[in-house]
Amino acid sequence: MTPQLSADRFDAVLFDLDGVLTDTAAVHARAWKTMFDDFLRDQAARDERPMEPFTIAGDYKTYVDGKPRYDGVRSFLASRDIQLPEGSSADPPTAETICGLGNRKNDLVNQLLEDEGVVRYEGSLRLVHHLRDQGIRLGVVSSSRNCATVLAAAGIDDLFEARVDGVAAAARGLPGKPAPDTFLAAAADLGATPQRAVVVEDAISGVQAGRAGGFGLVIGVDREGDPDALRSNGADVVVSDLGELVQ
Repeated sequence: MTPQLSADRFDAVLFDLDGVLTDTAAVHARAWKTMFDDFLRDQAARDERPMEPFTIAGDYKTYVDGKPRYDGVRSFLASRDIQLPEGSSADPPTAETICGLGNRKNDLVNQLLEDEGVVRYEGSLRLVHHLRDQGIRLGVVSSSRNCATVLAAAGIDDLFEARVDGVAAAARGLPGKPAPDTFLAAAADLGATPQRAVVVEDAISGVQAGRAGGFGLVIGVDREGDPDALRSNGADVVVSDLGELVQ
């Protein structure tokens, strides 16, 4: 059933960025794989054992996708029983710390974005304009610290009244997805209660956050051909393209 996104039912719609508004989720996945495979290869060589590569379908989706950068590193390393010191956000990308690996991944993402640019999902933009025409307030909620750069590169930064990204979450002391705090903060910034707000996400951790926050509607965007994973983790409805919701 196609949900009706109208101003009589909802005051605000909160969009994730990567994989929902822009086709940058694939860029992030590639950067994670490159970074972790290099790290795992070095670890395996030191321990004189076979390397078990980082997988996008399994490891990225389960442990990393949608989470703040350092949380993603921490979660994946825990799944492999690998312990590293925490380090600090100032660590160089060569440091073998949780923060160092996260910073290494960030450098790779920035290089890929510079080399390849940003692709927008046109169906998503049709929905954004449809909602704006109704007077529904719009926000972006992203774990990425590159959110402002990506929005500007895509030419859509002027379409959203609120942005709670990785930079804002750190400044405000908000835990990342799957905790609902960043979505709740964005809804409050827009003057909307959770019950009168919609969460739009493509990541399992994101739909979990929407469900945990008690939002009026959680929409999953299935870019991977696995809608059941989003439904089972909290999505009320799943679409393959947000243009399907423009009525």
